[in-house]
Amino acid sequence: MSSPSPFLQPSAVACPNTLAVLHLKRDLLTPILLRTYDDEQLGYAEGKVTTTRYGNYPHSTLIGQPWGSQVKASLVDTGTRGRVGLHVGKGKKRKREGSPTASSIGRAAAEDNIKTEAEDREVPKPQGVEEAKAAVPAPTGFCHLLPPTPEIWTASLPHRTQVVYTPDYSYILQRLRVVPGTNLIEAGAGSGSFTHAAARAVFHGSSNDRSAAGHNEHARTRPPADARTGHVWSFEFHEQRARSLQSEIHEHDLEGIVTVTHRDVYQDGFSIHDSASAPPVNASAVFLDLPAPWMALRHLTRDRSSPLYPSASVHLCTFSPCIEQVQRTVSALRSLGWLEIEMVELSSHRIEVRRDRIGLQEEGLRGVNATPATVEEAMGRLREVEGRDRSYHHGMTTKTQNDSSASAAADECSEVANGPDDGEYVSKQQRLQNIRDAQTDRKLYKEGRLTHRAEPELKSHTSYLVFAILPRAWTDEDERQAREEVERDCVGGVGGSARSMSKREMKRTAKQQAGGPKSVELEKKGQPDDG
Repeated sequence: MSSPSPFLQPSAVACPNTLAVLHLKRDLLTPILLRTYDDEQLGYAEGKVTTTRYGNYPHSTLIGQPWGSQVKASLVDTGTRGRVGLHVGKGKKRKREGSPTASSIGRAAAEDNIKTEAEDREVPKPQGVEEAKAAVPAPTGFCHLLPPTPEIWTASLPHRTQVVYTPDYSYILQRLRVVPGTNLIEAGAGSGSFTHAAARAVFHGSSNDRSAAGHNEHARTRPPADARTGHVWSFEFHEQRARSLQSEIHEHDLEGIVTVTHRDVYQDGFSIHDSASAPPVNASAVFLDLPAPWMALRHLTRDRSSPLYPSASVHLCTFSPCIEQVQRTVSALRSLGWLEIEMVELSSHRIEVRRDRIGLQEEGLRGVNATPATVEEAMGRLREVEGRDRSYHHGMTTKTQNDSSASAAADECSEVANGPDDGEYVSKQQRLQNIRDAQTDRKLYKEGRLTHRAEPELKSHTSYLVFAILPRAWTDEDERQAREEVERDCVGGVGGSARSMSKREMKRTAKQQAGGPKSVELEKKGQPDDG
């Protein structure tokens, strides 16, 4: 990679020509590519603008902001009269006079600039693009500016297929023992959710850290230091989805870590033979998100052309929505020599954190519990209801009386309902309106009791996860070396009489080799040193 990916090494602030995510509400995130100019030539006077149902956000107000900042919406004229270069009333694009065509400045120019974005983030503006005017803040509307992470990208990416969500892929990567420097095979990339998470998991840092990556206590079961560069080999059968994922990997600056290949792994396997300079796969972790994973297992063996790392155990996971697929996968794994086969199903609860506001002063507001919080509130509401009922029945029984007596009875009931200090009877509609008017002066984010609770129901089933381990290849040469190592560490022969040396025997042997007094005395007596 010529430049750090925002998924791996994000900057402190939002930079031009990088990916950012607008958090509009809890389940609504919008990914955008920050631009200093209107690359699509939509004609906004403020330059590049992202329009949402919660306001309009010119990119000039987003660039340079620290990640996590709350950004207010801006006043943008989204009509045809406020957009330069559009026919009034028709909403169609037109060419600028004395400038190149809209297509050459717009999408084609953006595609040409993609090649230079990875080398230099400061992409020059195309000729003919006018300077944007300063944005004016809007009275309402805001969003939060978030950096791209695998978790945020999973919640905001365009869905092309079923997505592997964060609870699943975090558990999968842990069970596959994916660490920085691991080579991982992914079959069935789909929308790229697992691809981005795996890329961050195998990322080992800068190239200067490669030599230090291999020095750990598991050096015998991991690739050597010069090979621990970490890579994700992603395969996708659908050509259009593969191209879309390749474009995303390029835009996210992950090409040095992720290789996307359009291939039918059922027939052609996982080895890379497209070019003579292609490095070996040497994968120690495999993730199969396929309709029939058992058909691809025959390419994951210990033969000479295998893409698996030969000197370490390989961990595998399959992602299948149906139990029938699991049964056929397990049968194939057993026949091919895979061990420690296990099936897991994950179910997750979302925990909601909120403030519970209780009281009659919350009546008519959303997301609150409009019940009496104290006995005094309950008694006051009861008096109000009783007074209103008494007024109604008293009015029905005194229809034939004169207006003066009926008015006096109504005034008496109003005093009972509203208290001695109330000047007049307040209807329910007026009471609710008074509560809504008083809401503007209240700091609702500080009121109430902070609580958290889990969702009442589990989310629907996603898939079954099948895990298995393929042991390392064991040759005759490995067996011979292991026997020689055992013979060096043990006393006696190999034919059943070998036993490990105890601490007392090791001390006695050391004294004999040093010529200590005990060995000299035993030699004079002619007795063996048997302890």
